[in-house]
Amino acid sequence: MEVALCYPSVLPARGGCETYIADFARRLSRDGHGVHLVASAWDSATLPPSTHFHRIDTPTGPRFLRPWRFADACEQALKRIPHDISIGFDKTYGQDILFPQGGLHAATQTHNLRKHPNRIVRSLAAIGKWFDPANFSYSWLERKQYLGSKRPTILVNSAMVRGHFEQYYGVPPETLHVIHSAIDPLRFHADDRLKRRAEERNTWGVDPSTTVGLFVGMNYRLKGLAPLLHAVAAMPAERKFRLAVVGHRKFAKYERLAESLKIRDRIQFLGFRADPKEAYFAADFLVHPTFYDPCSLVALEAFACGLPVITTHFNGVAELMPAGSPYVINDPHDARDLARAMTALTDGANRQAAAQTSREISKAWTFEHHYQQFIALLDDVRGLKRAA
Repeated sequence: MEVALCYPSVLPARGGCETYIADFARRLSRDGHGVHLVASAWDSATLPPSTHFHRIDTPTGPRFLRPWRFADACEQALKRIPHDISIGFDKTYGQDILFPQGGLHAATQTHNLRKHPNRIVRSLAAIGKWFDPANFSYSWLERKQYLGSKRPTILVNSAMVRGHFEQYYGVPPETLHVIHSAIDPLRFHADDRLKRRAEERNTWGVDPSTTVGLFVGMNYRLKGLAPLLHAVAAMPAERKFRLAVVGHRKFAKYERLAESLKIRDRIQFLGFRADPKEAYFAADFLVHPTFYDPCSLVALEAFACGLPVITTHFNGVAELMPAGSPYVINDPHDARDLARAMTALTDGANRQAAAQTSREISKAWTFEHHYQQFIALLDDVRGLKRAA
């Protein structure tokens, strides 16, 4: 099968969807399928050598028009590329399957407002969206994608996102396909993991008896870093705990917040890491108090490493965790609840039990399970195209 993948850039060092596309492309290639990448930028070292690259000029002009220009260029490129099936991963149209890994723009806007703890500020931010041309442009594009005359097969990565399609656009849930995201666990294989764990912790000045929580995310505001720092301040001072923060290079604002909360000595700001593998190895659990994640890849990476995960109901990954898990938080702003969950994992017995749950999740839902379900969907859609 010749499969065309459409996304502006595939640079896995930036994480998220770009990491997933590289994982998926490699698995397709191992299975003997042809991979065509339609993009403006890519890291060829992370993609299979047999990949056929189809470059689209990087769109220029106002930010709110660039997705339209890329989507139109994709649609034109697909007319020239010999392929059996095409997949778009975000703000594109004209593909056979649309897989919005980042969820709906409409839902993102609503959840983005939740990061403001003050209701007045939240209301003002909502009003400001009415004057944002990007908001109108992306909403219009989304309607073209999913409500236009040529409707694609829609794949989503959580039941939460499926519900958003019904909530915002009236798309019947039974017409959508849900396949939770997954990551290639081979990226985290290491025979010398314990050695690398000790070496990494030594660079942080952390002794073996200190519990390390890990935060990984580029968008500090949306992923809940500020509420997380407040939660660290609410943890018992006598607990030996350190929070390691991996993400954007610019974190001075959060350093100042940590200093004002008198917890600067408990926070390890690591900045950007193209490959955060060593941080996962060094950590004891992942804490991801996100305000919106359709199906967080960092949580899946933590499961693959056998790390307990603390997250929120706004993360589709919570659907893979046991019902009623004490490590799924209702409100990221609830510092006491978040502190309670982190404090619980400073206890070795609790941490060991939670780590076992993570390993079971990792075994129950693997990248191979995800891939086989996706391939079955590709076969079905290709069959419908041939019949038409």
